[in-house]
Amino acid sequence: MDKLTHPRRTPTRVVAATAVACLLLIIIASQRTQERCRKNPLEQSCPSQEQSCVSREKLQSFSSRNSNRHKSPPSPYLLSRLQEYEQHHKRCDPLSKPFERTSQELVKVKNSPDSLIRKNEDLAQDCRYIVFTPGNDELATTMLSLSSSFLYALLTDRVLLVDFDPSMLGLFCEPFRKSTWLLPGEFTFRDRARSAEFRQVFSLGNLMRKQNQKQDQKLQADTESLLLLYLSMDYDDHDKLFYRDETQELLKNVPWLVLRSEQYFLPYFFLLPCFRTELDKLFPDDKETVFHHLGRYLFNPTNQAWGAIARFYDDYLAKAEQRVGLEIKVGKPYETPPSIVLPHILKCIQEESKILPRLQQNNTTTRTTILPSFRRKTSKVILVESLLPEFYSELKNMYSTRPIADGEGSVSVRVYRTSSHEGMQESERNYHNMKALVDVYLLSMCDVLVISPFSTFGYVASGLAGLNPWFLKNPGDYETKPLEPACRRAVSPEPCFLFHPGEYVPNAVHHCRGRLGPVPVILYCEDFVYGFKLGNLKC
Repeated sequence: MDKLTHPRRTPTRVVAATAVACLLLIIIASQRTQERCRKNPLEQSCPSQEQSCVSREKLQSFSSRNSNRHKSPPSPYLLSRLQEYEQHHKRCDPLSKPFERTSQELVKVKNSPDSLIRKNEDLAQDCRYIVFTPGNDELATTMLSLSSSFLYALLTDRVLLVDFDPSMLGLFCEPFRKSTWLLPGEFTFRDRARSAEFRQVFSLGNLMRKQNQKQDQKLQADTESLLLLYLSMDYDDHDKLFYRDETQELLKNVPWLVLRSEQYFLPYFFLLPCFRTELDKLFPDDKETVFHHLGRYLFNPTNQAWGAIARFYDDYLAKAEQRVGLEIKVGKPYETPPSIVLPHILKCIQEESKILPRLQQNNTTTRTTILPSFRRKTSKVILVESLLPEFYSELKNMYSTRPIADGEGSVSVRVYRTSSHEGMQESERNYHNMKALVDVYLLSMCDVLVISPFSTFGYVASGLAGLNPWFLKNPGDYETKPLEPACRRAVSPEPCFLFHPGEYVPNAVHHCRGRLGPVPVILYCEDFVYGFKLGNLKC
């Protein structure tokens, strides 16, 4: 037969290696601008200042083509409020005169909030700010807490600024057009805001503690010009007083708030009467797409990151009839090695969820499963995201060497992996966060998601996708709870608020098919019984 009619195909591993090499070249090129952009984030050559953000348009097109996965579009009121916010942000951004005026108050910062008493009461009414500082350097937790901070800014008429470290620069386009959300590099308290000393002196919790010691019934927070809202996982009881209506009333007149967190804390806003009316207008019908709409609005990858995402999707995922994202996180591989975890994963995806077809056992190689070549096969793709390469290797070997079991239909399954098979996450380096961003968006483009419990990476992928994921069983339950299902389907794509201020949850003492308290949108998390999340489940 003429060889010209059957050209030699490039091996898959060569194509994959080429794609990874292209991604590395893109990332190395972007690193050259990081130091310059850190000093001056407003420079037009910085990736976040790109006049054309390709992903903003492409992601909208992708969402419209896959509208069946999303519960509902954003409400007209939410869209109008976002437009109003962009105008407000432009009036008060770091290039504006109001920003210059209000920031001059902070020049006198010494070692006490007492030195920050405002001399001009009108400034706080003009432009009030909230500065977000990440609680850690992980991409997923930063995206979750930043989206929560933005909703808080929207609810309280504040301007959101972000204090990214170099590992986060160049990942996202500017969400607010013709403006910037980046805190200037030479800003007054930027170097101090992440220190333990700053928390001890300027935190809301510290102010509350002092008030308790003085037995003063009236909190004087409205006389301060700067306060730190410390909402990280290790916050104390005084920090948790943030989640009270009376505290929110006192914070209205503080022009500068610094918020530090690595949690998805916005579900608690739905429990506060002072925010509930506005939230019902912003999200009237569908409470389980809050992160989906906010995340799609805020986190558009820069052109460099989007190029890597689009190439991988077009090469490996686009032609499949079903894309299955598998995100596997093992906290202590030396205690729970992949050989123990993998059988539970297979039980989940093949038997319980029936996402993928079962395979014949190694000793049953019958020819009855080999279908005629003219019969069309359903094509499925598995995209494996894990820091441990063993899961990808085992799944690829199984589905490439063993035939599909009888009764499973005519199915073709291919297995690919993302770029994060590195044994551990080195989030302090910019190119690791760039690869993580590429991976989480590729997972969000899948049709089905199976994720690990307590995984913020899986939370972000599910939320961006607008899909209810399947949660794998906690590895700690493999031996203690062997009869429990290997996975369970989530009732909402919303991320979990893991470490909430439990003692302040009103009436959180009874259940109603998983509902927590008197608010019908608050549900217990499937993967963490002590956490809660947003959803549409009603009694």
